[in-house]
Amino acid sequence: MARLCTVFGPATNLIEFRLLSSGQSEECRTTWFSFDSSRFYPLMTLPSRRTLLHEGRGTLLLAFPLIAGQVSQMLVGLSDTMMIGRLGVVPLAASTFANTILYIPLMIGIGMTMAVSIRVSQARGAGDPAMAREALRNGLLIAFIVGLITALGAMAIIPFFSLFGQEAEVTNSAGDYFLIVAVSMIPAIGCMAIKNHADAMNHPWPAFWISLGGVVLNILLNWILIYGKLGAPALGLEGAGIATLTARTATLVALIHWCRDSKTVHDWVPRNWFRAPDGPSMRSLVKVGLPASLQLLAEVSAFVMATFLIGTLGKVSLASHQVAITCVATIFMVPLGLSMAITVRMGEAWGAGNRERMRPLVVSGWLMGSLFSLCSAILVFLFPNFIAGWFVTEPEARALAASLLVISAFFQFSDAMQIISMGALRGVDDVNVPAWIAVFTYWGISIPVGWWFAFKLNWGASGMWWGITIGLTITALFLGIRLWLKVSHRSNTDISSSPG
Repeated sequence: MARLCTVFGPATNLIEFRLLSSGQSEECRTTWFSFDSSRFYPLMTLPSRRTLLHEGRGTLLLAFPLIAGQVSQMLVGLSDTMMIGRLGVVPLAASTFANTILYIPLMIGIGMTMAVSIRVSQARGAGDPAMAREALRNGLLIAFIVGLITALGAMAIIPFFSLFGQEAEVTNSAGDYFLIVAVSMIPAIGCMAIKNHADAMNHPWPAFWISLGGVVLNILLNWILIYGKLGAPALGLEGAGIATLTARTATLVALIHWCRDSKTVHDWVPRNWFRAPDGPSMRSLVKVGLPASLQLLAEVSAFVMATFLIGTLGKVSLASHQVAITCVATIFMVPLGLSMAITVRMGEAWGAGNRERMRPLVVSGWLMGSLFSLCSAILVFLFPNFIAGWFVTEPEARALAASLLVISAFFQFSDAMQIISMGALRGVDDVNVPAWIAVFTYWGISIPVGWWFAFKLNWGASGMWWGITIGLTITALFLGIRLWLKVSHRSNTDISSSPG
């Protein structure tokens, strides 16, 4: 009679399922199936509290200036929305329409310059200054190319504004502002490349203070040029565009000056900034940057499509959507900063070959993101009307914006989890599969479901936001599972050999 028995290796993690015939000795056994349990047991275990606190503290110390930098940049959007909103619903809707189109090239620029942060952090972990120098120099070249294409594309697309299905008074008001802000993408994306280098070198504060100075300059110029203060003409919406272009250019000049003169990063920045591009370095940046851009494009283009669809419901719906999305995007800067810090720290661990640090880094990041999103969701859920009143005074627009903010309280947790997981995966060069996950969830789920809710069930703008909420939740689930499986293997080859 045959029997199945299970044998646990006394000195190893090997588990064997053996098929024995009656009367057979142990030496005559046939091994039916075996596997190494060390590849699976970490799925059910968590790092110690001390390890989580240690890694969490390190991530937070790096994340704090990154969060502050992201929030300071969002202050530009907030100040633009508040100052332009005082001009009326049409200028606010026009700026929303223009910025919505420009989100697409902006995300390409952000994705491509993320590659600078990833490569520099890996170079720092491996102790390779030459790799970091090439990453920054070639990253700046890529930033210039993306910005230039954006500016030229903006000139070509203006005559076709009517094809976007927006109200005529909105598209007619947006042209000049759209072109000015499109040109400002050249210095804006260049700033991202230098700032990402500084962040990856664990010297984020100088770049933060320079960027904050640019924010203050932008707000000051907004006040002068929009409303005609200090003897300047009142340029309205176009004044806001000029202020953005001027502030972004000044910030880029200041960042380059610091980067060249800083003693702390001297050995890690280019010695010859205008040398011919390095082919392998360019290909390495593009290999990481393109999938990162695809992931960002999938998410942001879904929001762009949602904005266009909401715009067909009228200017009040579009203006209310802008108010809500500005608030949500500002809150999002905190988990985004955590994600950027985790990308850098995971990249350092990857470059140094220290895989044991990765799981504590991921778990501590998830815990910090969860705590923040819970607090922010409670505040938004309790005070939506008060927050909406900061931006719009028209009762109908304020009420609709408040209802959208209430919906946002439900997806803030998922949004935080998906961006933190995505940042960790980027740090270990896993960018391809996560990008396609994003494409599927945002365009295969968020937009179709949102459209059905908004137009077939007549939920309006709220329906689109519920569709986005469902897509974000599924994205967070898929990316979280992939990341946890990836960092729960002990073997170095388990991570490096997995597809990504």
